[in-house]
Amino acid sequence: MIEEIRIDDLGVIGRAHVRLGPGLTVLTGETGAGKTMVLTALSLLLGGRADPATVRTGARAAAVEGRVVLPVSSPALERAREAGAEADDDGSLVVLRTVTASTDGAAGRSRAHLGGRSVPQGVLAEIAEELVTVHGQADQVRLRSPARQRAALDAFAGPEHAAVLARHRTAWAERARVQAELDDLVARAQERAREAELLRLGLAEVERVAPQPGEDAELAAEAERLGNAEDLRAAAAGAHAALVGDDDTAGETAAATLLVEDARRRLEQVGAHDPALAGLATRVAEAGYLLADVAADLAAYVQDLQADPARLDAVQRRRAELAGLTRSYGEDVAAVLRWAEESSTRLLDLEGGEERIAALGERRDALDADLRDLQATLTAARTRAAGRLADAVSEELAGLAMAGARLVVDVRPADEPAAHGADAVEMLLVPHAGAPARPLGKGASGGELSRVMLALEVALATAEGSGASTPGTFVFDEVDAGVGGRAATEVGRRLARLATGTQVLVVTHLAQVAAFADQHLVVTKSVADGVDVVTESDVRTVEDEDRVRELARMLSGQDDSETARAHAAELLAQSVGR
Repeated sequence: MIEEIRIDDLGVIGRAHVRLGPGLTVLTGETGAGKTMVLTALSLLLGGRADPATVRTGARAAAVEGRVVLPVSSPALERAREAGAEADDDGSLVVLRTVTASTDGAAGRSRAHLGGRSVPQGVLAEIAEELVTVHGQADQVRLRSPARQRAALDAFAGPEHAAVLARHRTAWAERARVQAELDDLVARAQERAREAELLRLGLAEVERVAPQPGEDAELAAEAERLGNAEDLRAAAAGAHAALVGDDDTAGETAAATLLVEDARRRLEQVGAHDPALAGLATRVAEAGYLLADVAADLAAYVQDLQADPARLDAVQRRRAELAGLTRSYGEDVAAVLRWAEESSTRLLDLEGGEERIAALGERRDALDADLRDLQATLTAARTRAAGRLADAVSEELAGLAMAGARLVVDVRPADEPAAHGADAVEMLLVPHAGAPARPLGKGASGGELSRVMLALEVALATAEGSGASTPGTFVFDEVDAGVGGRAATEVGRRLARLATGTQVLVVTHLAQVAAFADQHLVVTKSVADGVDVVTESDVRTVEDEDRVRELARMLSGQDDSETARAHAAELLAQSVGR
């Protein structure tokens, strides 16, 4: 349940602290006293839309803080922990919402915190779905919606029905996915055939050329070598001659190997006199060995290198074939080979299109059969539940001073099946005996809708074995609109009955309703610096004589009227037995 709400600078409220308890709590006060702002604060805590215009004039921001107590096994508590919130030791969560005022034409901003962690507004809304059900004039409009009426019937029908409904939704979503894939395959059949043919041609070309990994780089190097064979041979021969000499250079320039050998002998002759010079002689000898090895390699290179026009022509032709592939399928042979591998896989996928179409068609037909069976089960369950719900609500309406009124819950085939099944659900009201049944949206007044809505909640909350998940808190904003006299008393009695197992918060103008409260809060306004404002002292719990005076004010507008006070005391006495 909601334990407390603190409000700062919201509308007419400067500062307020509202403590809430279990059972039925009513909130009363004169028009404009600030009751609406209390509900606005609650809406902010529940993830409602933030309006910067509600920030109190002259304030930079409004803040609303609440404390909510949750059972350890609550899905709402688990969702809060997933969002990073930390609960207190008693399982309570602190919720904070701030709204900044608009400044210089810039829109104000809203921030939400849950259990000490900043969270998106949507997280508060998700948790609120598990915690609180809010009813107001807007909810009366929603009650006229066929979807809302169907949801109420489904909640009443029981857990087995809820399980079948969940299976139907899953199968419906799967059927939609299968049909979408099937439609795509059929629509793109020609496109897929063209793509497959192009892939076959490309793969055939790659298979004919049969490129090898790294072949393009190897051929490029070979072509460069064969194209410059004479220059390469001349350079290698000249280098060989410079190292070891030959007949053409005899007597002109001493060969490098001979010069190095001469240097080695000179150093070794005197190396015995100086170890440093002997070390240098060793290093010169090593240089001589290296030059001899290089000279031998150059001789072998000159002997092996021959101009081969035929081989050069073959290399150029092969490179041209590979270039044809790289122009079409990749920047080099490696890319061409990757394309071929990926295209082979894609071709298998394309060629299997007919088989996939057939398989998807069979899967769709099987899902259609499952959906028909599930829809028949849902229809039967809804039809049985419709009679029980109509009887339960009609019984409640009789107690709400609508004698002779009946609720009719009509279950009929929908124009088209949907995720919820193949049924259209409509709730109709027979306002009195002999009157025709008319849709709630057309045949019910605001007061009648208020009572029908309350009767539905009582029926859902008290039905044994229903699948309705009763929230921890109900909030009713002027559910007694358009109601008076005995009907108002019965509204209060039903709210008290609903509150025996949950927390109920009601904003009301009727003393007949307020008399049934377990806790009665009154909101008044003070005047500070000529401006209306609600302070902490202006939200108070009234008991005993103070409560009698407040009920008298609600009855007659005068809290000092002896007649009104006597009537108020009588209301309180009547409500004791509920």
